[in-house]
Amino acid sequence: MDTASDISGKKIFFLHPSVVVQNRIIPELVQQEFEVYAARDKDKLKRVLKKHPDSIVFVDINEHMPEKEWESWINILMTSPDTKDISVGIITPNDDELIKRKYLLTIKVRNYTILKSDLEKAITHIFEVLQSLDAKGRRKFIRATTENESNTTINIPIHGLFTKGMIKDVSVVGVSCTLEGDPEIAKNTLLKDIQIKLQTNLLNVEGINFGSRMDGKEKIYVILFTQRIDPDVRTRIRKYIQHNLQVKMDKEL
Repeated sequence: MDTASDISGKKIFFLHPSVVVQNRIIPELVQQEFEVYAARDKDKLKRVLKKHPDSIVFVDINEHMPEKEWESWINILMTSPDTKDISVGIITPNDDELIKRKYLLTIKVRNYTILKSDLEKAITHIFEVLQSLDAKGRRKFIRATTENESNTTINIPIHGLFTKGMIKDVSVVGVSCTLEGDPEIAKNTLLKDIQIKLQTNLLNVEGINFGSRMDGKEKIYVILFTQRIDPDVRTRIRKYIQHNLQVKMDKEL
């Protein structure tokens, strides 16, 4: 039987991420369509992990606590009944061989990534670990729901006039949205020069109306982007999605 994470993927948390992790590794994983979060409070994170018991956690044992205290915290996390299925990895500049062996062979964490000069090697290693843990499940793209955000809008030129709408959710593949006055766009209509606003991001895309569905009294259109979407637009959409998800997760953390 499929679990939720088999279908929608696993949440990946970096606990006390260093500047390098925050600025280089997390953005790189986001662009590879992993669902990644930064966490800065181990106790609040533990409460969140109880809700998402098949998550993946990377801990920097050089940050905030002595290594011995991290060892104890990780041991408890990995043996407690409600968090024992969490996959734990270490990401640290500490290349002490004895400490590395202890975590891998005795505590049995999933991986031990040393952050030194070869950052690309470290990123590749983390990427391989996440693939081995099936972190994406069957989900191919991260999606963010935007229903309660006033600054996520769409403008579509129809018959020479812009029709405004509100975005319901977004991924790099497309958006679902409501449109003012229901312009009754036919299925498979090519829509050029679409303007999308994601908070402070103003993006121009081209899309095809995949169809529509009723949600109560609202008609929701699903617009899929064409292959002509600018790679920079994809990058900015992924950054926005990660920010959107992090803001929601911060309320739990």
